[in-house]
Amino acid sequence: MPNVISGFTITRSADDYLLTFETEDGSAIELSASYEQLDLIAETLDAQLDSDEEDALEVDPDD
Repeated sequence: MPNVISGFTITRSADDYLLTFETEDGSAIELSASYEQLDLIAETLDAQLDSDEEDALEVDPDD
């Protein structure tokens, strides 16, 4: 089963960025990424959220 993200940070580190993902069990993973990689991640997240937006914002008729 995949770990569930409980938080994350992005900090600048010299020529790249340090991404730290914290999980619900208290562990963390650190990843290094370039500006271009972060830009691609942001574009991909935006595209995915745009495609899921209608379903995510759909009002449940039982509420």
